Amino acid sequence: MSVSSLNAISSAVHGATAAGQSNWLQTTLVNIKNQENQGGLLGMLSAAAAGNDGSVSTFITNSTANANALATIAQTSVTSYSSLIAQQASVRQKQEQGQKLQDALKSLQDTQSQVQQKNVLDPIIYMPDGSFIDTTTNLMTSANGTQYDITTGIKYVDPKMIIQMVNGSYLDTKNNILTMADGTRIDSVTGIKLSTTA
Repeated sequence: MSVSSLNAISSAVHGATAAGQSNWLQTTLVNIKNQENQGGLLGMLSAAAAGNDGSVSTFITNSTANANALATIAQTSVTSYSSLIAQQASVRQKQEQGQKLQDALKSLQDTQSQVQQKNVLDPIIYMPDGSFIDTTTNLMTSANGTQYDITTGIKYVDPKMIIQMVNGSYLDTKNNILTMADGTRIDSVTGIKLSTTA
């Protein structure tokens, strides 16, 4: 009699007396029968020992069944292990991506919060000929009132004073000068062409 059979008998005796059952012997026999039908490796070994009549045919049949059972156990282990590794890799990748995103956002916020350089030039620089430069707007105003963008050197006209035409020409309403698409400048009050040279 095996240890598991003794455990079944012992639990049946204790269970029967505790529950007040009168037919504890039948319950014990059922438990012993259930213990004999084991699954997994123990069941496989028990079946191999019980059904061995010594013939080659029985040996091959039992060996095939045992090999199939071991292969199933091995395949299940590999599948479970692969699934676990894939889940762990997925979690790790998500954590790394989240950390990289947080680092990038923090770096962007740090860059945005840096102190901007201040303009160290005087706001207005006066020239001996009466012209002056406004360093905050980058405009130079000549003595006659003409303004130039000091970064490009192009004559500056306030965009609020410009009327843009469909053909590319525009009208400077402050100075009453119509500039054609080809660069020709005309005084809009007198109709006289203005010189394009200084």
